[in-house]
Amino acid sequence: MSVLELCDREIAAVPLEASVADAINKMLDHHVGAVAVVDSDYRVAGIFTERDVLRKLALSRLDPETTSVREMMTTPVEMATRRTGPGEALTIMLERHFRHLPVADDGGKLLGVLSIRNLLEWRVEDLSRQLESLEQYVSNDGPGG
Repeated sequence: MSVLELCDREIAAVPLEASVADAINKMLDHHVGAVAVVDSDYRVAGIFTERDVLRKLALSRLDPETTSVREMMTTPVEMATRRTGPGEALTIMLERHFRHLPVADDGGKLLGVLSIRNLLEWRVEDLSRQLESLEQYVSNDGPGG
């Protein structure tokens, strides 16, 4: 399974020219904690997260309406690809303390944004299936079996 299958259907992204206010509004509109920042060819240039709002903007006294997201985004960006499995993505995100991971093609074009929530939902479903399978195995073991 590719992590792309786990990403939210609508991709939350803003262009490099967007303001910080535009990025925050996009996050609010999509109910997400991060937006990918893309260039004119839709290649990932950076990521702007709630942490960026807190760490870089909150005490800076800069106006979100006039401050470019380019100034506040995190770069370079670690990315997943179609070939990245959910387990590998989860390991990357846990080890590096990421809550969001853009998924891009080999040319860096944005395909989706994976969140830790997406991966945790996948993992809970996977564990539930395993538990159900084990319960069925145990309950099918009859006398002498």
